[in-house]
Order: sequence, then C-alpha cells, then structure tokens
Amino acid sequence: MDIKDQVKSSVDIVQVIGERVQLKKQGSTGRYLGLCPFHQEKTPSFSVHGPHQFYYCFGCSAKGDVFEFVQKMEGVTFFDALKLLAERNGIPLPKRAEFSDPESKLRSALLEMHEVAAALFRKNLLEQAGAEARAYLSKRGVSPSSADEFGLGLAIDSWDQLTRRLQEERFSGEYVEQSGLVTRRESGGFYDRFRARLMFPIHNESGKIIAFGGRALKAGEEAKYLNSPESPIYQKKSVLYNLHRAKDAIRKSGETVLVEGYMDVIGVYSSGVREVVASCGTALTNQQVRSLKRHSENIVVNFDPDTAGADATERCMNMLLEESMRVRVLELPGGLDPDEYVKQNGADVYRQNLKNASGYFHWMADRARRKFDVRTSEGRIAGLKYLLPAIHRVTDKLERATIAEEVASYLGIERGLVLDQFRRSAVDRGQVPARRETGSLPAAEKLLINALLMSDEARERVLPRLPVLNVYGSLVSKPILEALIGACSGERAFDFGNLEARLSDKDRGLLAESVFADEVNVGDGALEQALKCYQALEEQERELSCSVLREKIRAAERSGNLVEALRLMEELNRFSSKRKR
Repeated sequence: MDIKDQVKSSVDIVQVIGERVQLKKQGSTGRYLGLCPFHQEKTPSFSVHGPHQFYYCFGCSAKGDVFEFVQKMEGVTFFDALKLLAERNGIPLPKRAEFSDPESKLRSALLEMHEVAAALFRKNLLEQAGAEARAYLSKRGVSPSSADEFGLGLAIDSWDQLTRRLQEERFSGEYVEQSGLVTRRESGGFYDRFRARLMFPIHNESGKIIAFGGRALKAGEEAKYLNSPESPIYQKKSVLYNLHRAKDAIRKSGETVLVEGYMDVIGVYSSGVREVVASCGTALTNQQVRSLKRHSENIVVNFDPDTAGADATERCMNMLLEESMRVRVLELPGGLDPDEYVKQNGADVYRQNLKNASGYFHWMADRARRKFDVRTSEGRIAGLKYLLPAIHRVTDKLERATIAEEVASYLGIERGLVLDQFRRSAVDRGQVPARRETGSLPAAEKLLINALLMSDEARERVLPRLPVLNVYGSLVSKPILEALIGACSGERAFDFGNLEARLSDKDRGLLAESVFADEVNVGDGALEQALKCYQALEEQERELSCSVLREKIRAAERSGNLVEALRLMEELNRFSSKRKR
C-alpha cells in the first residue's frame, strides 16, 4: 500500500468534511447531505458518500475524494493535503515525501517563516524590550496566560531584526519577499514590515500561522493596525480570526459570536465564551460568511456600539442574510465594546445578553425609529423605504409576511400600504444556480451501477457477462462499466478511487450523480438487484433480436421472397417461445 492509499484508508471523509460542513444523514446507505461550501446555496445539494469516500455537489458539480476536498477548502496542493491528513492521523511520511514541487516548497517555506517570526515576536515580548507592550496588555486586562494562548508578541522598533533572523535561517530571498513579513528596499535588500507593534498571529482553519496583525505602540503612527498583505498562504477575504480555536465551541453551542477586533476576541474567549471570531481587520466578505455557515447558521453580531459599529453591523447583516444565516444583534448596555463589557461584568452576564440579543428585523426597525421621526408622515415614509430592502433579504415567505405586518405596527402605517410598497419595490435578486437534474443516465443503469459498486459478488458474477450483450454498446453508462471492469482486474481489491481515476471528468460526474441519486436505494440486496438489471438487459437484447427478425421478414415479403419470409417467421416463433419459457 503506497503512502496515498495508507493515508486515505486512515481517514473518514464524512468526519473530515463534517468538521467544515453541517451534514445530515440521509437514509441507511451512508449518504450525507449539507450546504455546499464551494458555492452560495440555500437548499442543500452537497452529498457525501461514506462507503465510497466521495463527495459531489448537484449545484456546482464539485466532486472528489478527501484529498481533493482538503485541497479546495484549504487552497493547497495535493502534496500539502497529503501532509495535513497524514499529520492529522499520526502517519509518518517517508523522506521521499518531502515533496519538491515548487508550489508546495514555497508554501512550506512561508509557513516555516511565520513560525520563526512568531517565536521571535514572542521572545521579544517576554524580554526587557517588551516591558511597554506587557504594560499595555496588563492595562487592557490581558493576562499572561491569555497572551501565551493567543501567541501575542512584539515586533521591536527595528528595521531589520526579523530580516536578519530569516537570513540566519537561510530562507531564499525570493521566498522571503513573498512572505509579507518584509518589504523590499529600492536600494536592494529588505526591511521589516512590522516595527514597534504588538503582534497578533493569524491562523488558518488548520491552526497554522499564515499572517499577522500589528497594533501600533508608538503615538502618532499613521496606521493604528497594520496587517500582513495577501500571500500564497494568506487570502484575507477567506480568513476569520480565531476560527481554528472557536470552531469546536461553535458546533457545540450551535452559534457564532462575531466581534470586530482582536482584543474583543481575546477578552470574550478568555472569559470562557469560546465561540467567538472576528474578521481580520476588513469588512466581512462572502467567503468569510460561508466559512461561518459551515459550522453554524446561527450568528450573533456584537460590534462596537458607536455609529460606525452600527453601520458595520447593518452591512454585515445584509451579507449574512443573503446566505440564509439566522442573525441576531447584541448592543451591550453602557456603550461598552465586548472586551470592556466582559471584563466589567463577567462571562455569565455576557451570555445572558447573548440570549436576549435582538432579532435582525427588530434591530433594523429600532434603528429606523432612531434615524427618522416616525411621528411625521415624511419620517414614516422614509422609515418604510429604509426597511423595505431589509424585508426583501428575508428568504422565508411566511416570516417576510409577518415582518411586513410588524413594519406597519412599528411605523404606524396601514398594513395594506406596506404590502403594496413591498410588492412595488420587489427587485430581481440574484439567485443560487438551480440544482442540476440528476444527470443523463437512465434510472435502470444507475441502479445497476450502484448494485455493482456495493457487492463484490455482484461484480464477479455480472460484470464479465455485460460486454457480450449487443445492447452493451448502446448503454450511456458503458464508459463507467468499462472502467469498473478495469478497476476490478488484477490482484488489488476494488477501490472506488481507482475507478474514479479511470474516468473522464464528464463520466465522473455521471458516476457521482448515479451514486447520490435520490431514487436509487439498493440496500442489502445488491447481488439480487444486479442480476435483475442484467436480466432486464437480456430482455432488451431479445427484444432487439425480435425487432431485427421482424424487419427482415418485412423486407423478404416486399421483395417477394416468400420462402425466406417463412423461414424467418419460424425462427421468430422459436425465439418467442424461448422468451415465454
């Protein structure tokens, strides 16, 4: 067994995908269903098949095995995916697995550089040079243990401390430049990007450090926060701060708390509320929303209570609602941000506030009443126009109708007028791509393929008999059946991945649609079903032979060759008698 097969056999694709996508079991065939992590959708079309260790999306046609899933989710090469899964399961890779493809080497070097940088920053914080930074953390209520857990560090006020360290570690200049940790000088060489800043390591979902955020410690700095630029290992639109720590708590609690900044995350998390994340110094993106949705569809937005925070909350909620997330909003009393509030009041009081957080629409309606004087007709009209787009973002029709009635009550407007304005303001909103039909394979052929996949005996008894049938050449599934015959040849046990590797991309799609087809449920009677399908093909064969004989009889009669016509009729009668028996 080669290293790829060894790693693949040690992991369960359902478990790996289930850590990133909420999956629900469908029936007893080992099939699971969830929302696709690779495209925006509201109705689950992403299927995972446990027995075959394979996934397929009926919405966007994404498909593959566990390696392809990790590659696509993490944005890594096959070799990196192999390493991640091997490490996950404690499988040591042989020396030859130190892969030499350029992309993998670059990513490995960049990850190693970030570990070197994090260790240096951490060391700086704990030494004499870190006294001011430690005093700042103490003032903000960050304990040494929390600083250690989050890997906080210090980039000292030096132009080249990290640059020199990376040179000492003998990283190539080409790789160093792509790391985002340094900046190239016009005169040649590099200088440190981060100087005199408190450093916050940013991790990917697997827990690897891929970037940093730095808070200025010197007064008068133009940028209070400076973040790493994008790099081959860091795409800021896809990363959420603290998600790698919080994801288990999110799945356990069924809810995510979204805050604005690093310090808010550290304060809330350290208090014991673990399901907390933040965007990495940017406005929330669609990719980040989809990352959140993979773990829970419920979210509480708890941004700063000022006007800028309220505007950010509204923008954020619009994006969350378009992904059909269930959104609530928490505005903490006293005008405090989450970090300040939890330090003054503790985790229990904060959790109680989370439970009492406002529903999306109630928060929007309260904001409308604060923005507009609803005592006047002009204010009521302005408030209605402000709220209509929010109503449209609610995807459930019943909930939308209920909200429309609440708008009338909130603004003191007649219900009929609200509904009329709602209909008039309807816009052509972009929709999720329609789910594709279940492929072009006839149902009987899907049934045959599934039966053959599920039974060694069915493959042994039925597969060799298929190619001798005349109808075999006309089957839509012929390429799949031929690949199946090839995958079963030799001494190796049948492997679904081996079958899949023999198929074109189009036929892989047909195979996946067959495996995940709703109308196909072979169950335990796979051999019996395979034999029935084969018998049905035999019947098609006999019907084809009868049709050919009938056409020959008509041709003989048209040509006046009655002797030949009679001979053919006798042959047809004998054939028909055999069919009846």
